[in-house]
Amino acid sequence: MSTDIHGGIEFRHPGAGTDYYDGEPWVAAMDLWPLYDETDYAAFGCLFGVRGQAGFRPLAPGRGLPADLSAGMRAQLGTGTESNGLHGASWVSWAELAAIDLATPSDQFIGRLTWHARSLPSTVNQQCVSEARLPEFRSATDAPPTDLREATGRVEWTTDELTYRYEPLTVGAVLGDETHWPHVFAVMKALAGRSGDDGVRLVVAFD
Repeated sequence: MSTDIHGGIEFRHPGAGTDYYDGEPWVAAMDLWPLYDETDYAAFGCLFGVRGQAGFRPLAPGRGLPADLSAGMRAQLGTGTESNGLHGASWVSWAELAAIDLATPSDQFIGRLTWHARSLPSTVNQQCVSEARLPEFRSATDAPPTDLREATGRVEWTTDELTYRYEPLTVGAVLGDETHWPHVFAVMKALAGRSGDDGVRLVVAFD
């Protein structure tokens, strides 16, 4: 079964904790889906430890929903548990996300291979590649044009029937410029300009 991500971005109201503000301390700013519309298990594992077969040490696994979750996010996520069809609930602050080193490699794999039939570009397959199995993948993919051990970026090649893409498996490969995550991070960074890095968080759960 596939796994999808749900949730959104919250910010801490600038008036929280003051005498003049009596609303909820955290306010829902934006749902996740307009910004992020991918299903990438490597990213889910890297950030939250869900479907983490890519071997990254997760940044914010299994924290559950914040006790002071905004009404807007609670309406979307409920309890964030199996009782309402979700699991893996967690949250992460912009301060933590901003400190990520995109060059950090996977602990288990050196790269990720993606391929699809040239006649069916929407049907995409992916496989994480360990160093021990790299010769096997090289043989099975009709010999890529370069030594993949030396690759520092994406390598693409085609055969009569298939299109291949190989990339070193780093945090940047699953959260970087070629993904949807920069859209999420841009909104969080903008909100942090007013609420502070610890005053903006992404709250999620999975189905």
